[in-house]
Amino acid sequence: MTQSKQNVVLVTGAGTGIGNLSARSLAAAGHTVYASMRDVEGRNASKAKALHDYAVVNGYKLKAVELDVLSQESTDRAVQTIVEEQGRLDVVMHNAGHLVVGVVEAFSPEEMVKVFDTNVLGTQRVNRAALPYMRAQQSGLLLWISSTTVRGGFPPFLGPYVAAKAAMDSLAQTMAYEVAKFGIETSFVVPGAFTQGTSHFPSAGHPQDEQTSAAYDRINYLLDEVGDRLSALTPPDADPQAVADEVTRIVSLPAGSRPARSVIDFVNDGAAEVTELSEKLRIEFVHRLGLEELLKPAVLQ
Repeated sequence: MTQSKQNVVLVTGAGTGIGNLSARSLAAAGHTVYASMRDVEGRNASKAKALHDYAVVNGYKLKAVELDVLSQESTDRAVQTIVEEQGRLDVVMHNAGHLVVGVVEAFSPEEMVKVFDTNVLGTQRVNRAALPYMRAQQSGLLLWISSTTVRGGFPPFLGPYVAAKAAMDSLAQTMAYEVAKFGIETSFVVPGAFTQGTSHFPSAGHPQDEQTSAAYDRINYLLDEVGDRLSALTPPDADPQAVADEVTRIVSLPAGSRPARSVIDFVNDGAAEVTELSEKLRIEFVHRLGLEELLKPAVLQ
């Protein structure tokens, strides 16, 4: 069945940054958008109101919805609300995440678990809530916001974050094979580093073990310079809105014509070149296994 260009879309982590920009752009393109975030009636009330006002002024179908990716109950409730109100859920945009910065040794295992809980297990909670509906309707799109750190060059001091992003990406790629026969597509949008226009670096977490961090005094000065050095490599026209525009383009495409991966990288860290080769080899190997039927979603009647 051919998917409508006007989709019902759930965007996780839509309070700020790429999630917020994407929610607004998707709504402007005519989609019905649920912009999820935590505590919409508390600390994020102003963000929810800003989205509401934006929707009212422009006549868009956009609303904030309470969703904490750390809670299966919260995630289930949000997805159920969407389906009850719209009768379907066409697109899940996995965007919620959290950046941490510091030397790897200084992070306790418990701190690293929290990074994986948000960036990896959070997507699993959302999928477990959403996929039963998508499988029942035999259509849908899982749109993953990955990172060029998975396949490109990346700076030091991002260990737990890049490990979590790589885990999420691998999990998503495996799931792509498994859901394809239910008419569910998978696309990855792969942003490079953006030091302006998002709250990624300003809101980054840090390890609490200050003693171990201090033991790296011979390189710690570089930690403070990473953001500045990334900024120096970034052209003036680099804007995270480019990611939101690509998200909107992919969601608006007819089912069956969406790209597997799209890299938006102004720094040119090599991820685009590695991705092109990796996708070629991945597809070749799946053909060698005789499982090419899992590369594209089935067209179900």
